[in-house]
Amino acid sequence: MAKKEEKKRVKVAFPHMGTICIGWAAALRKVGIEPYIPPYTSKKTLSYGTKYSPEAVCLPYKLILGNFIEAIEGGVDYVAMITSPGICRLGEYGTNIQETLSDLGYHANYIELSLYDGIKGLFDFLKRLTGKNDPILFSRAIVLITRIIFLLDDLDTALSYYRAREVVFGEAEKHYKKALRLISNVSNTRMLNSCRKRVFKEMAKTEIDPNREVLYVDLTGEIFLVCDKFSNQNIERELGKMGVQTRRSLTVGSFLKDAIIPKIFRKNDEETHLERAERMAKPYLMRDIGGDALECVSDVAYANAKGKDGIIHISPFTCMPEIMSQNIFPKMREEHDIPILSLVMDEQTGKAGYITRLEAFVDLMRRKKRKIQQQTQKEEATV
Repeated sequence: MAKKEEKKRVKVAFPHMGTICIGWAAALRKVGIEPYIPPYTSKKTLSYGTKYSPEAVCLPYKLILGNFIEAIEGGVDYVAMITSPGICRLGEYGTNIQETLSDLGYHANYIELSLYDGIKGLFDFLKRLTGKNDPILFSRAIVLITRIIFLLDDLDTALSYYRAREVVFGEAEKHYKKALRLISNVSNTRMLNSCRKRVFKEMAKTEIDPNREVLYVDLTGEIFLVCDKFSNQNIERELGKMGVQTRRSLTVGSFLKDAIIPKIFRKNDEETHLERAERMAKPYLMRDIGGDALECVSDVAYANAKGKDGIIHISPFTCMPEIMSQNIFPKMREEHDIPILSLVMDEQTGKAGYITRLEAFVDLMRRKKRKIQQQTQKEEATV
C-alpha cells in the first residue's frame, strides 16, 4: 500500500522591508510553516504596485502591493501584512490591499499581524497560521526572530562603519552579503550564537583606511524608507562612497523594543526610542500625531546633542505625519546647530538629482567640520 501523502506545508509571504524577511523566514520554519520570499523589490515590483494603487498613496503601500502580487504569482498560500491602530494610513493598508487583490482575481489568503498587541498579537498570528496552540514552540520562534533582527541591525551598523573607510569600494558589501547568507541558515538560538561571531569576523576582513576623514550622519524619517534600500535608492551605499558613516535612528529592532519586548526584559531598564522621543520632542511636538513624526523630531535633537555632523530625513510623498515633522525643522534649525536634509521619495524620484543633493549636503558638512576643527586648533594654540 502506498505511503500516505504528506500534508502540504502552508506557504506564507511577507512584504520586503530591508532584510526583515530573514528573521520572518526563520520564525516560520520554526513553527512548521514554509516561508515564501518573493523576489527582492525591483522596478517590476514598483510597476505592479503603481499600476494598481491610488495615485496619491505613499510609496511603501505601492511596494507592499507589488510584493504581494509577485508572491501570489509565485504560488503562495498566505500573504501576511503588519498593521497598526492610530492615525497613520498603515491601519487602512490591509483593507485596501485585500480588496485590490480580490478585484484583480488573486485568491491567496490574507492575514494581518497587529504588532502593537505585543506578544499576544504574535501568538494569535502564529495560532491562526498553524492551527496549533503551542506556547513553548511559539515562544522559541519569537525569541529567534527577535534575536535575528537585533543581529541584522548590528550587522547593518558594521557595514556602515566599514563602507565609510574601505580601501576598495564594494568590498564591505561583498562580506556583508556573505554574512547575510550565514544568518539565513540559522534555525535555532544555539546556531545563532555561533553565527554572530562568524558574521563579524567576516566583516572584519574588509581592508580599511583608519586615517580617512569620516562624517557621521543619522538617518530618520518613515521607518520603511529608512530601512529599505530600494525605496531610499540605497542612500547608505551612496553616502558610504563619500566617506559618511550612517546610523539609522529607526530600526526594526528599536520598534520591537517599543512594541513587543516587555519592560522587565530590557537591559538596565534602558530607554526605548519612543520613550526618548516623548522626552526630547518637546517643546516642538507635544504628542504623537501618527507615523514616525514624534520620533523624527526627537531624532534631530538627539543627533545634535550627540555632536553628529548632520541628519537626513527621508519620507514618502504625501505622508502627512512626515510633512508635519518637516514643517517643524525650520524652528529646530534656529536652536540647533546640526545641518538637516529632507528627502521626499516616490516612484518618480530621479537618481541624478538625488545624488547631487547628497553630494552638496556632504560638502556642506565637511566644510563645517573642518572650520570647527581649525577654530579649535587656533584656540588651543593661544592657550
